[in-house]
Amino acid sequence: MGHALKRLAVALVAMLLAASPLVAQSRPNADDSKTVQDCIKTAAPAGKPMETAASCIGVVSTPCLNNDKTKSTLDMTACIERERVVWDDILNEAYRRLGAKLDAAQKEKLRDLQRAWIASRDKSCAFYRDYIQGTIASVQTASCVNSETARRALFLYGFIYDENQ
Repeated sequence: MGHALKRLAVALVAMLLAASPLVAQSRPNADDSKTVQDCIKTAAPAGKPMETAASCIGVVSTPCLNNDKTKSTLDMTACIERERVVWDDILNEAYRRLGAKLDAAQKEKLRDLQRAWIASRDKSCAFYRDYIQGTIASVQTASCVNSETARRALFLYGFIYDENQ
């Protein structure tokens, strides 16, 4: 009976994850992407450092979080995830464009740098689960991943638009 109960619990969790907007959303919403891109263009126009666009972090998730329909931690996490997939798309584009400017040795170092950053981001953000140990930890973790991904995208774009190159 214990095994049957465990299998049922695993099946229920799998069904919830499959139905979750977090799992389903792997591509950014066009409107969300435009919102972030427009914010970046305004916050970091030509000649200004890309880091000034850090003020754009939350431009999609904050209005969603403040919506009266956003009630549960799952809803909150979904709001943050909407923005995270936009920043992840921007990060991937920045990585691709920066890689196109680099020689083979630099590309290898960039790849190693990114792998180390991903591991660091994931461990850092996962600490919210260890520290908080409650359902709100999922929201804090998602927010951390979103913020760190956005900052990394802007960091890489800084190399692309480096006027010293």
